[in-house]
Amino acid sequence: MGDLAAAFMLLTRLPVGWLARRHAPGAFGDSVWAYPLAGAAVGGVAAAIYAGCHRLGLPPAVCAVWALGGLVLASGAFHEDGLADTADGIGGGRTRERKLEIMRDSRIGSYGALALLLAMAARGTALAAMADPARVAAALVASAALGRAAIIVVLIAADPARPDGLAAGLRDLRPARVAAGLALAVGIAGVLLPRQTAAIAIGAALLAAVAVSLAARRYLGGYTGDVLGAACVAAECAALSLLAGATP
Repeated sequence: MGDLAAAFMLLTRLPVGWLARRHAPGAFGDSVWAYPLAGAAVGGVAAAIYAGCHRLGLPPAVCAVWALGGLVLASGAFHEDGLADTADGIGGGRTRERKLEIMRDSRIGSYGALALLLAMAARGTALAAMADPARVAAALVASAALGRAAIIVVLIAADPARPDGLAAGLRDLRPARVAAGLALAVGIAGVLLPRQTAAIAIGAALLAAVAVSLAARRYLGGYTGDVLGAACVAAECAALSLLAGATP
């Protein structure tokens, strides 16, 4: 329960203070197995908002916008901020040192703004295309869980780009907890989605995570906290895009 509290405190803005008071939060590295659960909870919030908007008779596109608003609020825009900083750093600097320096700048540049716009558009149009609340709910929860599993993939596929910071503290992970986190994400997708559709979503999220890992290693020398957030959003976008095109 301490690991669960740590995962929710790190990856969400959901009110879990009562959990932390009853169970002292564990180390963030030890809580990686619970990352998909935090993602599923955030996806559940967005799914509930979509369903509520649908009950009010709002069009799917409008429902999708409000659902994404809930998704971002529930996570504190933590991952979207990482996506913007990563895009600005990789796109704006000439050297690794300069790229990392740009990523620490709180201001958003043109690359970051475009990355955020495309990420929101990709997820929003995918949800609107699915339209059916039950289908959207399954897709939101599964993709959010897979997005947090993408963080774990990056952690095991690359090294920290900096010796300091929270991300550097996640370097030494216990294999059993890593395996549990990945298995949990796959299990959530497998339960909520048809078998073939789940395989498509899992494959899309994995490819997105690997792509972000390779880019981080090439341009930054490894991952940072921002890169982890970028991997999460990229995996969500990839999974939702392919789920929108899959046969219901």
